[in-house]
Amino acid sequence: MPRDNSIKSVLIIGSGPIIIGQACEFDYSGSQAARSLREEGIKTILINSNPATIMTDPIVADKVYLLPLTVESIEQILEENQIDAVLPTMGGQTALNLAKECDEVGVWEKYNCRLIGVDIKAIDKAEDRELFRQWMIELNVPVATARTANSLLEGKEFAQEIGLPLVIRPSFTLGGTGGGFVMYKEELDAALERGLTASPIHEVLVEKAVLGWKEFELELLRDAADNVVIICTVENFDPMGIHTGDSITVAPAMTLSDTAFQLMRNTAIMMMRDLGNFSGGCNVQFALNPETEEIIAIEINPRVSRSSALASKATGYPIAKIAAKLAIGYNLDELKNPIIQETSAYFEPALDYVIVKMPRWNFDKFKGADDTLGLQMKSVGEVMAIGRTFPEALQKACQSLENNATGLTSISRSQMRPEELINYLKRPTWDRIFRIKEAMSAGISIKTIREETLIDRWFLYQIQDIVSLENKIREYKHLEKLPKDLLAQAKRMGFSDEQIASFVKDCTADEVYEHRKALGITRVYKMVDTCSAEFEAKTPYFYSTFEETALSEGVMQNESTKSDKKKIIVLGSGPNRIGQGIEFDYCCTHGLMAIKDCGYEAIMVNCNPETVSTDFDIADKLYFEPVYWEHLWEIIEHEQPDGVIVQLGGQTALKLAKRLNEKGIKIIGTSFDDMDIAEDRGRFSDLLKELNIPYPNYGTAYTTDEAIEVANQVGYPVLIRPSYVLGGQRMRIVINDEELEKNVINLLNDLPGNKILIDHFLDRCQEAEIDAICDGEEVHIMGIMEHIEPAGIHSGDSHSVLPVFNMGQLVVNEMIDIAKKIALKLQIKGLINIQYAIKDNKVYVIEANPRASRTTPFIAKAYGVPYLNIATKVMMGENKLKDFTIEKKLEGYAVKEPVFSFNKFPNVNKELGPEMKSTGEAIRFIKSLRDPWFRTLYKERSMHLSK
Repeated sequence: MPRDNSIKSVLIIGSGPIIIGQACEFDYSGSQAARSLREEGIKTILINSNPATIMTDPIVADKVYLLPLTVESIEQILEENQIDAVLPTMGGQTALNLAKECDEVGVWEKYNCRLIGVDIKAIDKAEDRELFRQWMIELNVPVATARTANSLLEGKEFAQEIGLPLVIRPSFTLGGTGGGFVMYKEELDAALERGLTASPIHEVLVEKAVLGWKEFELELLRDAADNVVIICTVENFDPMGIHTGDSITVAPAMTLSDTAFQLMRNTAIMMMRDLGNFSGGCNVQFALNPETEEIIAIEINPRVSRSSALASKATGYPIAKIAAKLAIGYNLDELKNPIIQETSAYFEPALDYVIVKMPRWNFDKFKGADDTLGLQMKSVGEVMAIGRTFPEALQKACQSLENNATGLTSISRSQMRPEELINYLKRPTWDRIFRIKEAMSAGISIKTIREETLIDRWFLYQIQDIVSLENKIREYKHLEKLPKDLLAQAKRMGFSDEQIASFVKDCTADEVYEHRKALGITRVYKMVDTCSAEFEAKTPYFYSTFEETALSEGVMQNESTKSDKKKIIVLGSGPNRIGQGIEFDYCCTHGLMAIKDCGYEAIMVNCNPETVSTDFDIADKLYFEPVYWEHLWEIIEHEQPDGVIVQLGGQTALKLAKRLNEKGIKIIGTSFDDMDIAEDRGRFSDLLKELNIPYPNYGTAYTTDEAIEVANQVGYPVLIRPSYVLGGQRMRIVINDEELEKNVINLLNDLPGNKILIDHFLDRCQEAEIDAICDGEEVHIMGIMEHIEPAGIHSGDSHSVLPVFNMGQLVVNEMIDIAKKIALKLQIKGLINIQYAIKDNKVYVIEANPRASRTTPFIAKAYGVPYLNIATKVMMGENKLKDFTIEKKLEGYAVKEPVFSFNKFPNVNKELGPEMKSTGEAIRFIKSLRDPWFRTLYKERSMHLSK
């Protein structure tokens, strides 16, 4: 059945600000769906309140509404536009819940707008725990013993009937919100209370816990003609009991027997076909009893999910793109696979590599948080790694995490005794995989580890292989003595040069690199093609590996051919985390487009599966690799680019600038030395002194004694912070010697050798920031944002207003003047962000960031100016600022509203300080300062300031 031609315009509902459990994977899906519909000539309208994402950029849809995700906003859009259909399956749980709410109050009916991709019945059947259970029983699909409760009384009654241990699962929530285990009866009341409160319909499923069973997810697509295709089968490394968003996951499934796999496939296909009116992407989760291979259905999500973003990147099959086409009536066999462009989309991907996804946590931001992993998702981002074997992909994933891991080598300085390790492994924690390796190195048996963790033996044997090889390498005390085949085997198993250098001890990582290169042990690049290389792929999407054949025959099996075009590499920002999120994906995507505009080949390097910049058709060439020096260096040697852009990928990319500079690789835009002046707190303050720009009194220290001396000179309260950090990491306000000592000791433990800057903290003053573009001669002020909260609360956690609303013209002129002086003195080419504190009408400079900032996308959206495109062309030297006509379009004010995920950490205090804690942000437009929402906000501005 071809496309439904009655659909001329579609509304896509986004997922709003980023929270734990619902992140930029939905912006990736929504962006891809919008592009897919526009290819069909359909007018695409988008609603989403998130300013940091590429999804809400004018390049994605015909019309973008940056409005709160409410029924009122939907009504406003339907009144202003003739909309035929709404697609709610791309915006996570937020979009599904909003579509359902609009249906309940009759909005869709009133405006004659129909739901496509899914209907309300299908949403209810899948998301309402009781309806799902009844439906499974009708289909003869086994489920865990459970009852649905709408009150505490019912919950307790059913708990008694089913028996412990139990799982409490609220209906209609995302990221496991409100869910939890009940191991002991004392925990029951609190768990029920939490679940009933979290569910929008105040309903929970009280279910028998199947702890220790294995968990699998299937990603499927279905069309209106009931054709179903299984895109990917993902296996959770961790057993049941840990939310899939917090579990390490592997594709394809590794430990599934063929009979169990076929049973899962058939069951998933049957469930999907019986879902009702549904065409698009869907995710089905199963638990499997490892002893008997009996399976039970856990849930089905009638929308694209976090896992479908992962499955798209893992297989190269763009699920959201195809799902959008199915929603407007196409059948699978009528569509082409966009990767190969010759085979049908009704073609199941086959993988000849292994994918490992690892979550990234930020527990350090939430002092006192319970870091046990369970049913409620707690991770803030994730990385994906591609390798030929599970150990290789696992170690590459560890190198992508940016928590100092060089591979599967313990990242904790505190070594545990064997009995402590056994005890520690009982509790699932974010670092458990590193501790399993430590336990094996300490001689603890696989049998014991299996009993404590319930992780499948196959995975444990794979980790044992990593340990055994490491022990073999440690026997050689000199790099020269290490046999070539052993070194090659280590590289095939994903060991980094840094790891190898730490085992043999007489060399540096660079020396290992040069040594293996001389031996011919270098990376080859393979293509992600959805079909195990049966057909030629047309999309340039690569991962690296080491091949035995390449070594023995001296023939490189390299699938990435270097072109003769001028080329530029853009470094991405790695996994999302607090302080560095989706806004840098926005910057990278625009950067890639600007590079293409200038006739260069645009090459992207990143390892985040949730982003648009790592989509198969955004860059001319995508390397899905860790943003880690060794991987980057080898890509540069292969591609020989004209330069590398580090300004768009946040602190992750900036931190690699020093190594690039040492190797003589051209950094596009501002030079390394000038960036270093801004990043090194001491050098920057010296520069301000020279320019006669006021800044808070400060001093630098390397020891506790020095720190106390400096603090007493500059006067308490003081702000202490290390150099080269992001999101205010480890910044603290302290008010006496005792607090100072405690915090400095912690800092030096975590970041040994780092220079600590101690400033006098200007309390009760205003804070503001400027984002600007400089071309070396001229400076253009993109925007000035005034923070509502006082100085001391991190800029990412402050509500900020564009343009300024409460500052005198003299102060504003002074800030602009200072920004121009700093940008020109630092010889900035491209972007800079400068933060100010204003006390008694005197302007002090707090810091400068020589890169894209969190607020760059916000200002671009609020003013409707493609600033990232302009900045990239300026960085490349292709244009000067005078070549652009810039018109700012904003009536009234735009307010940046931080969004927090404190509900995931119930026992953490909600105080705010110099270290950033918000996970996302929304944009809100107000006509005037008399707006009632704004007036309330302004009254409460100082309440949460703490240290």
